[in-house]
Amino acid sequence: MEKEVAANGTELQGEVEGCVYSSARQKLENLLNKSMRIRMTDGRTLVGLFLCTDRDCNVILGSAQEFLKSTDSFSQGEPRVLGLAMIPGHHVVSIEVESESLHPPHGL
Repeated sequence: MEKEVAANGTELQGEVEGCVYSSARQKLENLLNKSMRIRMTDGRTLVGLFLCTDRDCNVILGSAQEFLKSTDSFSQGEPRVLGLAMIPGHHVVSIEVESESLHPPHGL
């Protein structure tokens, strides 16, 4: 059973978009429960476990801690424990995955 492809290639374009979507979804699934550092537009940084996101790029972090932007580069300040936090996508400046959470400890 062969599929007919429209002259403008819309059938092929749909398959390519599906493949790209599948690849992006797989990458996001691989980041689940990894520790992330999210910098926000107001200067705060949240660190926590990546639990989910949506099409608007809102992010849910579990076991989140908030770090305020320090005026003194030498003082980090104490983190504020938030627990479960939702970060609106339009407030996200950058997202970094903590490197130690990418590689499981040897021997496991």
